[in-house]
Amino acid sequence: MAQAPTLTKNDVIDLLVAQHAQIRDLFAETLESTGDRRKDAFRRLVRLLAVHETAEEEIVHPVARRSLPGGEGIVDDRLKEEREAKELLAELDGMDVHDPQFLPKLDKLRIAVLTHARSEERYEFYRLVAEFSDTQRAAMARAVKAAEATAPTHPHPGTESAKANVLVGPLASMVDRIRDIIRKD
Repeated sequence: MAQAPTLTKNDVIDLLVAQHAQIRDLFAETLESTGDRRKDAFRRLVRLLAVHETAEEEIVHPVARRSLPGGEGIVDDRLKEEREAKELLAELDGMDVHDPQFLPKLDKLRIAVLTHARSEERYEFYRLVAEFSDTQRAAMARAVKAAEATAPTHPHPGTESAKANVLVGPLASMVDRIRDIIRKD
């Protein structure tokens, strides 16, 4: 009988699920905070969402597309959700956190992102556990971390594929990171 896979902090699935938990927490912190604390929490949320989605698009989704039965459809559904979320996130990223429309739009984004995360976990991530060894998932975790280290820090709707991220990502990342330095206030 085959032994069950062992998930660890070095496992790509554990890494991504832990980031989903961080995203949930940052949504709650942003919604519950006011003033500068809300602004800070939202900036951290934007950054985490941007780098997390980029890494999934560059590393995880292509693997799932090739490896999972029905992977093409699973990934296409996730990419559609990601694009819609990026569009709303980009709109929110340009808003003042004190704008009366900010919180209702943020809550709409929260629902969409958390629904998306549950779908990824259920239909994509946990199915990858059965397809790949501990060693392979650890290598994927390292690749995800490397992709996150150079990913754009703001949403860029329309770059929901590995190819688009590779072509546009480096320039977008440089511009975003310079913008982040300038925006620190």
